[in-house]
Amino acid sequence: MGTRYLLAVFLILLVLGFEVQGTPVPPQDEAASTTLFSQMQESLLGYWDTAKTAAQDLYKKTYLPSMDEKIRDTYSKSTAAVTTYAGIFTDQLLSMLKGDE
Repeated sequence: MGTRYLLAVFLILLVLGFEVQGTPVPPQDEAASTTLFSQMQESLLGYWDTAKTAAQDLYKKTYLPSMDEKIRDTYSKSTAAVTTYAGIFTDQLLSMLKGDE
C-alpha cells in the first residue's frame, strides 16, 4: 500500500510540474528592460552618493582630534593586551595538551 501511495504522489507531482512549465512566455523587448535597469541603477547610485556625502559631512562636523587620539591609543593598548593574553593562553593550552615530559 505504501508503494501505491508513493506512486500516486509521484504522478501528481509530475503532472503539476508539467502544468507549472505551461506555455512559454513571449520574449520581452530587451531595450526596454535595459533602460529600466539603467534607470534603476542611476537612481540607486544617486541615493548612494547622497548618503555618502551626508555621512562625510557629518563626520567632518563631529570630528574631534583629541577623541580620535584617545580612540587610537585605546585600540593600540587593547590589541597589545589581547596579543599578550592570547600568547599566554596558547602556551598554557599547549602545555596541558602536551603533558609533562
